[in-house]
Amino acid sequence: MRIGVLGTGNMADALATHWVRAGHDVTIGGRDPRKAERLAARIGGGARAAGLREAAGSGQEAVLAALPFGVGADVARELRVPLEGTVLIDCSNPVGPGFRLLTEGGPSAARQLAAAAPGAHVVKAFNLCHEDVWRMRPPVFGGRPLAVPVCGDDETALARVHELVRDVGCEPVAGGGLERAGLLEATAALFIALWVGEGADAQAIAPPLAYAAGPGGQETASSVSSSGSR
Repeated sequence: MRIGVLGTGNMADALATHWVRAGHDVTIGGRDPRKAERLAARIGGGARAAGLREAAGSGQEAVLAALPFGVGADVARELRVPLEGTVLIDCSNPVGPGFRLLTEGGPSAARQLAAAAPGAHVVKAFNLCHEDVWRMRPPVFGGRPLAVPVCGDDETALARVHELVRDVGCEPVAGGGLERAGLLEATAALFIALWVGEGADAQAIAPPLAYAAGPGGQETASSVSSSGSR
């Protein structure tokens, strides 16, 4: 794929490195040409540096908005034409002081990005982990690859992002349409508060799948499915 990356920070570095190793053509775009050049040189493998507009235009299959909450929407408004028709990946988290969800009561960060770039197919992904997790080769814990929820409305866009998730060494999980992106962002706010604020193991708060619906949950689900098909 030809992938444009908007941003020169840690998330841009971590994800673009995986995608270059997987054989994708990656262009790093930044407001500061020197930062973009340094990052492209560090990633290597043919990654090249450009301005934001050129990087957006080069990402004919996908563009990663690796920008802070709010900044991504501002940049998307500036770059509206180059982003038309592209798959635009939002990995931002609208989390403020006190681990507060900054979008509470309003549209999610992903929805705001979609409104700023109405011609793009926005997909929410890669927002639940620290950038150092994305640097792992691959992110595997207890023998299981990390699962990455993905939310979006366009099937082609979702298929491309699922491929990019696998290129990081993770397993994509269908998270529903873009209207559910706010749930992912709220989950990030909760997890960050548990990890950083409380020192708690957020992974331990959910039971294994076999117990998720309670005793007999699987049989109940099976019965409902069978009765609905009659």
